[in-house]
Amino acid sequence: MVKNEDELNGEITKWQQILFHGDPEGLKSLATLLIQIADINQNEIVDLPIGAREHVHLRPKYDLSNSSEEVIIGRLDAKGTGAFYDRYVPKKK
Repeated sequence: MVKNEDELNGEITKWQQILFHGDPEGLKSLATLLIQIADINQNEIVDLPIGAREHVHLRPKYDLSNSSEEVIIGRLDAKGTGAFYDRYVPKKK
């Protein structure tokens, strides 16, 4: 996560960004992982309890570069209920 700050006419604006950068092979690997998680039938995962969500931890030095932070990629919908996290706020249409 990158924290940014800018000043315009005496007013300071702050924001955060998450950056996904990679070479073609790395970006394709990420795309494949996203599709796998999107396509998986959570109801068929025996070890995943009802109400849990399929997810993968990507770790620096193992799955990511040494300069990266740990990333968790996962489903928003819960197994068996389809419920989203309570803190989820949908984008405005």
